[in-house]
Amino acid sequence: ISSASVRNATRPDMNTSQDEEDSRSSDVSSSTENTYSDTLNSMTSLLEEFLLHKYKMKQPIMKEDMLMIIHPKYHNRFAEILKTASEHIEAVFAVDLKEVDSTIHSYDLVSKLNLPNNGRVWDGRGLPKTGLLMTVLGVIFVKGNCAAEEDIWKFLNMMRVYAGRKHFIYGEPRKLITKDFVTMKYLEYRQVANSDPPCYEFLWGPRAHVETSKMKVLEFLAKVNDTVPSAFSSQYEEALRDEEERMAGWHH
Repeated sequence: ISSASVRNATRPDMNTSQDEEDSRSSDVSSSTENTYSDTLNSMTSLLEEFLLHKYKMKQPIMKEDMLMIIHPKYHNRFAEILKTASEHIEAVFAVDLKEVDSTIHSYDLVSKLNLPNNGRVWDGRGLPKTGLLMTVLGVIFVKGNCAAEEDIWKFLNMMRVYAGRKHFIYGEPRKLITKDFVTMKYLEYRQVANSDPPCYEFLWGPRAHVETSKMKVLEFLAKVNDTVPSAFSSQYEEALRDEEERMAGWHH
């Protein structure tokens, strides 16, 4: 599975003009630099695919195996390549690369939320579903802590995730969002009062409040959109207040 294709398939399609500007400005740089950065990019993509494959197969990620993928000429850039690869994966799947054993240099991709089977949700092998849940939590937060089901699907459709259509990572997304994540108490899914025909809305479930925070979800949304949390100005202020309240709660 190519992580670049995953990234393209799951990143919301929000701005195209920026890409055109980027491509124009990149024409100016020298071809040598381009070749070097292209090679670094392809090394990063290879490493992303390797990390995701190891996660999917539930196999340990060893530094010596990662170095075998990267051309010896670039071994001095290994830390940088690994950091970029893990950031790309984090922005799609909401999993963090963590060192499991520093003596043998083994790593694992760990879900940001305590979803069953380290983010896979279902038994067996597979890719993490945490990114989808973090995205839904983000949309709920941005929409004022309660989002109409219609708004959730509008956003997910931009990521090419559709209700009733099997997705190569998430399976049937409607079941995952309206049943599985609800049963696990990460989401609350309820009928809007007095709506006829009935329409539904989403809120954060109790487990989401315990395992993550508005700031963490905002940081994830910012990474997905290649920006910084403070770009979402009003939500950023609310997230800061939330962090302060949490800190005050811990001190009592």
